[in-house]
Amino acid sequence: MPELPEVETVRQGLRPALEGQVITDVIVRRRDLRTPVPDDFEERVRGQKVLGLDRRSKYVLVQLESGETIIIHLGMSGRIRIEEGNPPEPDKHDHIEFMTSSRKCIRFGDPRRFGFVDLIEESGVDLYPSIVKLGPEPLSDTFTSAVLLQALKGKTTTMKAALMDQRIIAGLGNIYVNEALYRAGISPERKAGNLTKTKAALLVEVIKQVLTEAIAAGGSSLKDHRQTDGELGYFQHSFKVYGREGETCGQCEKTEIKRIVQQGRSTFYCSRCQQ
Repeated sequence: MPELPEVETVRQGLRPALEGQVITDVIVRRRDLRTPVPDDFEERVRGQKVLGLDRRSKYVLVQLESGETIIIHLGMSGRIRIEEGNPPEPDKHDHIEFMTSSRKCIRFGDPRRFGFVDLIEESGVDLYPSIVKLGPEPLSDTFTSAVLLQALKGKTTTMKAALMDQRIIAGLGNIYVNEALYRAGISPERKAGNLTKTKAALLVEVIKQVLTEAIAAGGSSLKDHRQTDGELGYFQHSFKVYGREGETCGQCEKTEIKRIVQQGRSTFYCSRCQQ
């Protein structure tokens, strides 16, 4: 599933194509996505000027002049691509298409249909069912070590499980939790409630660092992720532990990277460097 860096990369790619433009036409080829596309979606979106694009966790928010917001979630395999001029024939998995006043064609495709595109009043974004319970944005000033420690207080779950909990931090997924815990020297099996102030401060710092580096690299392309121009992200070439089972740790240069399964997801770590 695309995580925060991949979604932010998509948002940044969409900005020059959509911001300030009028959506001149909308075509919905399939409505039965994870959340069904509203029956009047085309009517409400067609002719609207795009005022701006934002992101909340793994959701792209397209703000319209009408006061409504298009919410886009990529699910497991969704992607958005921008076609110029006269676009080629749509792929069989291209479910929604937007045409703009600058003759751009923006296509939302999703082979597994776990993603969705919805339309709501802008004032209702924070109350949207998938958004209302989300924790702070990890790249915002509101995400601090004090906030993290308060959220982890009394937690008996592992650090890995806690950081994957979207109610604690919004947007983190398996890849970046693995990488952040490694850089902070924290065992993924450590009890979350036992995190010290010093380690919390370091963890917040490296989470921001990892996400910033990943966004600059266009995200990580392991299976489905592509940037809006079709290019791959390349942060996967900077992984320190993720997917490196059996390789020697690059920090201590003594211990092999281990792989365990937590909550059905692979965890990679160095048992010497991460305590």
